[in-house]
Parts: sequence; structure tokens; C-alpha cells
Amino acid sequence: MTTPAAAPKKMRPTRISGTWIAVLVAIVVLIFLLIFILQNGDNTTIHFLWGEFSLPLGVALLFGAIGGALLVAVVGAARILQLRRQAKRAATPIGRPSTSSPARRES
Repeated sequence: MTTPAAAPKKMRPTRISGTWIAVLVAIVVLIFLLIFILQNGDNTTIHFLWGEFSLPLGVALLFGAIGGALLVAVVGAARILQLRRQAKRAATPIGRPSTSSPARRES
């Protein structure tokens, strides 16, 4: 009687494999974005503040999307910094003497 072979262990995904999948997804998204820009090449007039610009529609929408992404990134970074400060305050003991004025020793 033969014993069944041990089932091979399922390998866990690595960081590199996750990065590779993210790169492939980004390439597909960029291809769709390029197709969108090429299909929307008609010029349009953009009025922003006191300026007036003439750009292809696809490029103008791309600039709008980039501006929105930057705004989200700035707000997200501000929130992360706020949470880090709160975590640092929560981690410091309350009764700890400050480092700027050393505690006096009584003899």
C-alpha cells in the first residue's frame, strides 16, 4: 500500500507579487486613459481664474483629475499627520518630567 503524497503548501503572496499586479493594473488603466485622450482631441476653451486656455478636451479632463487627486492627497497627508501627533501624545506618560527643565534633586 502506498501513502498519498503530501499536498504541496500553498505559497503566500509576496510584496513583489503584489507590486507586479499593481503595475499590470496601472498599465491597463494608462492604456484606457490614452485611448480616452486620443478620442477626445477636440479643442475646448477653459476659463480658470483670470486666464483663458485652449486645450484638447481629454487633456483638460486629465488635468482636472490630477488636480482632484492632488487635493485628496494633501487632505489625506494632513489627516495622517494629525493622527500621528495624537498617537505620539497618547504614548507619552502623563507624569513624566519634561526634558527642557531637568528635575531638581533634593539632598
